[in-house]
Amino acid sequence: MSQNEVTTLAGGCFWCIESALDDLPGALDAISGYTGGSEVNPTYEQVSSGVTGHVESVEVHFYPSVVSYAQILDVFWKQINPTDAGGQFADQAPQYRTFIFYHDETQRRIAEGSKKFLERSGWFDKPIATKIVPVATFYRAEEYHQDYHRKNYEHYKMYRWGSGREPFIESFWKGKPEIVPLLEGAAAAGAAGGKRVYTKPSDEVLKAKLTEMQYYVTQQDGTEPPFRNEFWDNHEAGIYVDVVTGEPLFSSVDKFDSGTGWPSYSKPLVDDNVVAKGSVASFIFGTEVRSRAANSHLGHVFKDGPPPTGLRYCIDSAALRFIPSERLAAEGYGEFAKLFDGLRTGK
Repeated sequence: MSQNEVTTLAGGCFWCIESALDDLPGALDAISGYTGGSEVNPTYEQVSSGVTGHVESVEVHFYPSVVSYAQILDVFWKQINPTDAGGQFADQAPQYRTFIFYHDETQRRIAEGSKKFLERSGWFDKPIATKIVPVATFYRAEEYHQDYHRKNYEHYKMYRWGSGREPFIESFWKGKPEIVPLLEGAAAAGAAGGKRVYTKPSDEVLKAKLTEMQYYVTQQDGTEPPFRNEFWDNHEAGIYVDVVTGEPLFSSVDKFDSGTGWPSYSKPLVDDNVVAKGSVASFIFGTEVRSRAANSHLGHVFKDGPPPTGLRYCIDSAALRFIPSERLAAEGYGEFAKLFDGLRTGK
């Protein structure tokens, strides 16, 4: 078994969050406690006063090879009302506010991607109030709070229903699809256990993630207007990745002005990531090109480009996301930074 990781989540009453995560496959332990306040070793009475700054929270130890951080967040979101800024359900007080306490940069970006999914889902008529902040000192709660849902099952069951949490989960969250973080670059790699894996989301997720033009081009094989798109006249140094998955496709090093009004490239950045749907002989008439992992429609390739390839990849801006050269490492594409060393240093 791989090394376990830790995350800390606050979703109102810690009994409820602990019970939801305790028996999750891959969860080693879920511990009720207090996070985020100024008091050292606070008691339940002190936290309940609302003046210490702590929130009731749960520290979860898990095996990422069995359950991913993104999957844990999916369970967490579906236990709470993320639009409630004052507490949760019947518990309206500072200590019942919702937080995701991230333990490292990967967790932060996955958490923000997960929140972004909710913000674009169209499910809510209020803003998402759950805050994403760095982890603070976690204090284990008193022993009688640990595994409360098992020790005092009947009382816990009545509280969970009477507080309004269970009715909300039944009426709102039942039938909702998996919350898939909207990720690119390093966050996508982190969600995949450190390996760069590009996975196409469901159509429902894509409709929440993409603009109308992006969806039309990539999913419906559309074409955007020439000269009225984002990147046709972009001269900044950097790379262009698939707007759906983040797989690297083209580089500004190979970009040229074709006069057509669409971004044009003499070759792909990563050959295997750009798939031509036709023979080389047909390139003179133009043949469709698509991204490998996402199967996004990108545009067409022609045999009227500049040396040394003689090819012109005529690509829709709506199929691309641009990452400036100075952001490559931060976005998880550091292996391509060497392409722009001379440009950044002025050599």
